[in-house]
Amino acid sequence: MSNYIPYGRQDINQADIDAVVEVLRSDWITQGPSIERFEKSVANYCGTKYAVAVSSATAALHIACLVANLGTGDILWTSPNTFVASANCGLYCGAKVDFVDIDANTYNLSIEELENKLVLADTKGYLPKVVIPVHFAGQSCEMDKIYTLSKQYNFKIIEDASHAIGGKYQGKPVGCCEFSDLTVFSFHPVKIITTGEGGMVLTNQEELYQKLIRLRSHGITRNPDLMPSESHGAWYYQQLELGFNYRITDIQAALGVSQMNRLDEFVKHRRFLANRYHELLKDLPLILPWQHPDTNSSWHLYVIRLKVDKINKSHRQIFEELRQSGIGVNLHYIPVHTQPYYQQLGFKQGDFINSEKYYQEAISLPLYYGLTEANQNMIAKKILEILI
Repeated sequence: MSNYIPYGRQDINQADIDAVVEVLRSDWITQGPSIERFEKSVANYCGTKYAVAVSSATAALHIACLVANLGTGDILWTSPNTFVASANCGLYCGAKVDFVDIDANTYNLSIEELENKLVLADTKGYLPKVVIPVHFAGQSCEMDKIYTLSKQYNFKIIEDASHAIGGKYQGKPVGCCEFSDLTVFSFHPVKIITTGEGGMVLTNQEELYQKLIRLRSHGITRNPDLMPSESHGAWYYQQLELGFNYRITDIQAALGVSQMNRLDEFVKHRRFLANRYHELLKDLPLILPWQHPDTNSSWHLYVIRLKVDKINKSHRQIFEELRQSGIGVNLHYIPVHTQPYYQQLGFKQGDFINSEKYYQEAISLPLYYGLTEANQNMIAKKILEILI
């Protein structure tokens, strides 16, 4: 329908188009100079030493796990309230995956649940090698507490910040890796900035960076200093490990550089829209998003929870009536442990009750840079009509 409002979408301006066209007319359209510019742009913004752009955030998570030395016999923990990629990346490495339930207020990984689970795992000898906190909807997890636990229980931290570029934690940019080994961003079209498809891994550790560079391109190096035997000449390369074709193109990177120029503008407007939603919806039978005082979300998503005991319609009815009204609501996320594949691995309903209760009540409202105040007013009015 022509007046359909999606839950999220990219914003492409003439500068973005010009940047892509310039690359298309250049000598480089795949692995060229725009990739390095994009990596430097994101690293400088976040205050991180190194950044490696790849074909997707899923690819970024995979190679981040590999450089964290996750493998067969190891265990990865993450949140059930995420897209399946946050867990699948552990399985790609041959590791086992488990989950830590969410905090009922932030919908991020619960520090209390994490600590309790670590204490129990320590007594039974199945501590995680890697923990992946997911910064849901753009709000950072409580990274200082997770970092403290990582030192006590000896696990690596990979921040899944796919939602959170432009967000802040304790006044510093998400992605600075102060409290983690690596951070992953996504540049899918519904995210804060886009490269079409694409992702990035950030780190402050040079050894991890060098390995990430190799793993995104078949495990190959052209640097003679890294070769175990002498180079045969300027054409020569050596494969040092089993890598992948996870390369991003110069075309995509050029779009990313251009989008980075507007990141602060995008986030500022998302915060404005989130605050408008707070006001428009405050008197309805809803639980509105709560922000931890240490965080400043980039607001990838605006998620409401229905006070189902005060509404005479089901969660599904309300969702479908909003969709039928031309409002492209969505639901983030179906708890990963309830997916058939993960049920085959032994997980079951009831394992992570906060995530499951959240799923029964949550609806993601439209939130993106191009969403107008008139759109928002219409959305709020329709929610009122449906709920009351």
